[in-house]
Amino acid sequence: MLPNKPRGVGRVDDRRVLNGIFYVLRTGSPWRDLPERYGPYTTVYNRFNRWAKAGVWVQIFEVLAARSPQSMALIDSSIVRAHQHAAGGKKGARITPLAVLVED
Repeated sequence: MLPNKPRGVGRVDDRRVLNGIFYVLRTGSPWRDLPERYGPYTTVYNRFNRWAKAGVWVQIFEVLAARSPQSMALIDSSIVRAHQHAAGGKKGARITPLAVLVED
């Protein structure tokens, strides 16, 4: 399910990269502050971005959603928080960890 791209340099293991992506999602930490145990932050970010553009996150989300009970399909508003100015973005579409998980 995760696309591979042949490289001359040793590839960072997908599991390490996924754990790094989950770390950023869980902590809200900037990519550049990612601990070294997950590999270079640029590698983790680039792989996240590449997988997002390839639709991998949507596929994973759909598989997980299909396997979960219907009672888990609701979002609790106390968990989803937005800053009061969050709706007024002036930049074009950007791929962020949260945007990948929320897109239709």
